[in-house]
Amino acid sequence: MKYFYIIANYNKEYAQETEKQIRTYLERRGAVCRSNGDEDRSGDCRTKKEDIPPQTQCIISIGGDGTLIRAARNLAGLNIPILGVNRGHLGYLNQVNRDDELEPVLAQLLEDRYQVEERMMLCGEAWKKGSMVMKDIALNEIALIRKSVLNALRFFVYVNGQYLSRYSADGIIVSTPTGSTAYNMSAGGPLVAPGARMMIMTPICSHELNARSIVLEPEDQIQIEMFGDGQVASFDGDTFVELEEGDRLIIRRSSVVTPMIRLKEISFMQNLSNHLSGRI
Repeated sequence: MKYFYIIANYNKEYAQETEKQIRTYLERRGAVCRSNGDEDRSGDCRTKKEDIPPQTQCIISIGGDGTLIRAARNLAGLNIPILGVNRGHLGYLNQVNRDDELEPVLAQLLEDRYQVEERMMLCGEAWKKGSMVMKDIALNEIALIRKSVLNALRFFVYVNGQYLSRYSADGIIVSTPTGSTAYNMSAGGPLVAPGARMMIMTPICSHELNARSIVLEPEDQIQIEMFGDGQVASFDGDTFVELEEGDRLIIRRSSVVTPMIRLKEISFMQNLSNHLSGRI
């Protein structure tokens, strides 16, 4: 690799210093490195596809998992692999979590000693009165959540056009394997190896006995029909749309993937164990 683009979340502590360290190391070794900070250091991180130079071979995300997820959503379809450098909290998605890992990792990139792992994404459509009002993608999850903290949501779920169940709950999460360690895990859903191809549907604090997660095939289509008001559909916690009684949320596998760089020879289980025990 020779051409890099850095997306830094300047609201994170030491992100600016990390960006400078990366650029200095790469440029001294003949690489070409651009950054979202070349024009704006507001910390918004909403990089546009047209901001990325056409020769770019690698995106380096500096921040937390949210920074990487936003980059994946904004740049979906460019098929440029992403490497995450953690300056956030958990950093499940980031390959670099400690300062002493940074320069050895950059050396691996320059020497093309890495693998690319394609992560499944979701596509969601919000429908009102027979018209689609919003369409977006997600790397982690699409969630139906409460607009108010007081009211339980009521909704019907259909899979491939067939009725599955009626729910009364605080919401429901449809997660990718990548997102299984995020909101899905907090709601009691199963943890899934990120390279798998499936969708995980997990109710949030169900008020009935149908509180189990359901694992679906990647080609399945989920339809959630609202039976009451007061809900919001969230796409990776980044974009939102309000839904009312009779509205529908349709979720399926996206046709695009997120290519992520894998450097460490470490299993998913070991990586998970390290995060859950705080050894990162």
